[in-house]
Amino acid sequence: MATHRYKNLYFILFLLLANFTASAQLLSGTSQKAADAVTETPNDSLGRRTPRGTVEGFISAIGKADYVKASQYLELTKRTYRKEAERIRIVNIFQKLLDQSGDIQPYGFISNKETGRTDEENIAEGSDLIGTITAAGETINLMVKNTAAPDQPALWQFSAETVDDVLSVNVDNDLIIDKVLPDVLKERRLGGVPVGHWLAVVVLIMVAYMAAWAIIAFLSLIIHLLWKKAKEEKTALVIKAFELPFRLYFTIWIFIVLSQEVGISIIVRQRFSVITVTIGIVSILMLLWRIADLVSIYTKNRMTLSKRVSAISVIMFLRRTSKVAIVIFGIIAVLGALGVDVTAGIAALGIGGIALALGAQKTMENFVGSVTLVTDQPIRVGDFCKIGDISGTVESIGMRSTRLRTPSRTIVTIPNGDFASSKIENFAHRDRFFFNPSFYFRIETTPDQMRFLLVELRAILYSHPKVLNTPPIVRFTGIHSSSLKVDITSYVEAPNWDTAQEIHEDLLLRMMDIVIKSGTFFAIPTQMGYTPKDLYDFDKAAAASDTVQGWQENGEMQLPRFDPAHVEKIKGTIKYPPEGSVVKENPDR
Repeated sequence: MATHRYKNLYFILFLLLANFTASAQLLSGTSQKAADAVTETPNDSLGRRTPRGTVEGFISAIGKADYVKASQYLELTKRTYRKEAERIRIVNIFQKLLDQSGDIQPYGFISNKETGRTDEENIAEGSDLIGTITAAGETINLMVKNTAAPDQPALWQFSAETVDDVLSVNVDNDLIIDKVLPDVLKERRLGGVPVGHWLAVVVLIMVAYMAAWAIIAFLSLIIHLLWKKAKEEKTALVIKAFELPFRLYFTIWIFIVLSQEVGISIIVRQRFSVITVTIGIVSILMLLWRIADLVSIYTKNRMTLSKRVSAISVIMFLRRTSKVAIVIFGIIAVLGALGVDVTAGIAALGIGGIALALGAQKTMENFVGSVTLVTDQPIRVGDFCKIGDISGTVESIGMRSTRLRTPSRTIVTIPNGDFASSKIENFAHRDRFFFNPSFYFRIETTPDQMRFLLVELRAILYSHPKVLNTPPIVRFTGIHSSSLKVDITSYVEAPNWDTAQEIHEDLLLRMMDIVIKSGTFFAIPTQMGYTPKDLYDFDKAAAASDTVQGWQENGEMQLPRFDPAHVEKIKGTIKYPPEGSVVKENPDR
């Protein structure tokens, strides 16, 4: 309570001095630091301020055979426990049970804070679970408890309930290791433990490794017998890659079980607990490392077969990144097992990651853009595409940027972040090519000439083998001051843009022949002077008019739409390439 009053006093003094000069503020700060020094928690001579300190002190005391000191780590509330002999008896029972079937967490996993663990939902505040004892078919939870008064510094001890549970179990004095070891190995001690226990640990490690090797070999044999693909080279390499991590993990697991069964001293097992946990972590990290290798190799081979060369660089970058992450998390896990407080390190990594992300924001944006380009594949190397106002052929897709070769043979480098967020028009994946010319005919064109043009132009589209029957559209769409407009809409089948242009050229030439045959011609800008006889053939116009009248008299006018029977009759009648061309017909083009 006195400390509480001092704090209030300093707080009031701080408020009074807050309006003074800078020197007075410095004086106030000095007084505050002095107050903090006075109110620091005094150290406990036995190190019982934290759960970890209590467990370490207890194990150390029984290792030195200082059972009276060890008893001070237990909450002994009954009057009968006040006698020194009784305290020694309780510690002896506790130690034997721990040796027989006790399991205490590695020190690094036990809280080193005065408050203990605060993230355990099933454990009351001020208590921590640090291990278990299995005896007579029952499991005893080893609980440490803050036994200090609310206004006193923390004082952690093994709880009275744990002590009572331990004393209620019948202790079996016949341990396997005591039956096997000769008297000379039991009498000589090292680190508070018979030398035979240390030698037994070495033997158990060898036995555990041999047993793990036999288990893995047996499982591998079963897999090869039952799974036919296991004999293939690739699958065999995968199985072999996983053998070592699983062998190490099984070795640790078998060693822990055997050391408890034979009764290896809890002192020795706690010394080796950090090593066993570290090896277990290393085995898991090794497994993750090899999984990253196998996944990247498999994906790389798939991308190579599918000729997605640009994806390989992304795969290799992700492989390296995953390995770096495995190493970082492995170091953090090992340090945690060694008892190092990694909270500050993780926070520093988080702050550093945020700073790195802010500093390398553009770089990360480009990397994400490259991943998007590889996974979504809006473009591939060799595609002709248009991004914004830039058109060109994709030459490479890198980690940071994509390079385009423009029609003028220049190289344009576009950051992948900008590339992925832009509208991309890819011409390489078109299944058909749009043929959409607009013709403007002379204003003198007669209605019959226009009918002739509409029918014959559409007949070309129906007859041409490279024009898709979608069906094509030829429409008289407008009368202007100096011209008549006809729009054509159709699709051309071609494997690439060059071939499509060849077909477009052939269609336009044939349509020019029809225009000339009709007796009319394309409109000429009004600024140019000309006479009707310059481009207008009256004889052909009369012939076109006679043809239209014949269609009308015979009911064969293919307007406003073509008769399907007539379409089938003329379909494919045009030869392409045209007669006389040096290029022979090739069904693959």
